[in-house]
Amino acid sequence: MTIAELVIEINYLERQMSLYEEKYGVLSEDFYAALMRGELARCDEFDETRYDFISWKGLYETRQRRKGAYSAQIRPSKLADNFRFQPAY
Repeated sequence: MTIAELVIEINYLERQMSLYEEKYGVLSEDFYAALMRGELARCDEFDETRYDFISWKGLYETRQRRKGAYSAQIRPSKLADNFRFQPAY
């Protein structure tokens, strides 16, 4: 993926995660940390919550991978070389 494509996808993922953050009242980083510590096991009893948590976890992990790819691509280059001066849409 290009840097511009990564930015678009990261923003999309963050918008999707914000829906879960608003629904459950916690930030994605805190949700993910609690999930990895096993603190949310009791929530697995509810089908809707289980589905939401699976989706939210996937969005978070994908965003983390995309941010890593973005960082890896942006570091070795000059920032100005990556600016897109035409609209993406």
